[in-house]
Amino acid sequence: MLVFLADWAGQVSVLNVFRYITFRTGGAVMTALLFVFLFGPAIIASLRIRQGKGQPIRDDGPKSHLAKKGTPTMGGLMILSGILVATLLWADLKSPYVWTVILVTVAFGTIGFYDDYLKVTKQSHKGLSGRARLVLEAVIAMLACLVIMSAGQAGAVPSEEHLATSLTFPFVKDLMINLWYFYVPFGAFVIVSAGNAVNLTDGLDGLAIVPVMIAAASFALISYLAGNYVFSGYLQIHFVVGTGELAVICGAVIGAGIGFLWFNAPPAAIFMGDTGSLALGGLIGTVAVAVKHEIVLAIVGGLFVLEAVSVIIQVTSFKLTGKRVFKMAPIHHHFEQLGWTESQVVIRFWIIAVVLALIGLSSLKLR
Repeated sequence: MLVFLADWAGQVSVLNVFRYITFRTGGAVMTALLFVFLFGPAIIASLRIRQGKGQPIRDDGPKSHLAKKGTPTMGGLMILSGILVATLLWADLKSPYVWTVILVTVAFGTIGFYDDYLKVTKQSHKGLSGRARLVLEAVIAMLACLVIMSAGQAGAVPSEEHLATSLTFPFVKDLMINLWYFYVPFGAFVIVSAGNAVNLTDGLDGLAIVPVMIAAASFALISYLAGNYVFSGYLQIHFVVGTGELAVICGAVIGAGIGFLWFNAPPAAIFMGDTGSLALGGLIGTVAVAVKHEIVLAIVGGLFVLEAVSVIIQVTSFKLTGKRVFKMAPIHHHFEQLGWTESQVVIRFWIIAVVLALIGLSSLKLR
């Protein structure tokens, strides 16, 4: 919204800074951070009163988690509110990519909110059925991919007219596979997988939000470079017109995430819930699809992939053999059962997330 002030730069030269994505990204970080800091306590107090017993705690989980009983959930409302306020204020709202990411985030957040609502009101771990969730998420993601594909085709440079429907590969300069309309289900798979992988990771205080911020920071840089003709040409990555604005949204995620971590740090005053984890995963996945770095997302978000794969392995093994591979899934609970403290698991997983992000970012230059 504030980008319109750049039109007055002829009269007031200082307003020219609103043209720069880097300046507006910084503004989004601070706006989202301040919003969560200022309104977070009131939101937490309101949720605590309305939820009563808070999020139900698994009886079969680590015994240390029983002390968390009564902690309110749906903290994603704080995060999403900060992201939306900052994005609407600082992003260029003429961008179809911005609106696509916003709508996916809100839609996934709404699904997560309803799931959290059912769990809290029933005091049960059974919320919205998994099949219903996946169907709703898939429909939303496919619609988003159609918009992204259309926007990409409209803005594509002549030399890369098939980029909008193609799968690109990191560390390889010219390898690109045109998926045609199969790109829509592929992109939807990426978005849905990202949303649910982050959701599975959200099991310990601070475990999910920091890797989300690391991924957001990585894709803020990727978005900015991919949306800049000069930088993308220098780095030999694919230029996607208009995706630079997504750096502003990623900046808002970082700011809101820092604010949320203040309240989610052990012992957590509030849990993110599916409201936040599903929405944030969907947001990062949509950004990755828009900037044509889907495989890089699997590297940068490798921690989320590990968590999701651990659940798939556990369920498959138990159904086929009746035996469990891990002591408990997702894998962060496995390490707790091995004797790691919660803080050890969280900090070590943060370190893994940083290393994976650096590997993913190295693909921008190693080609």
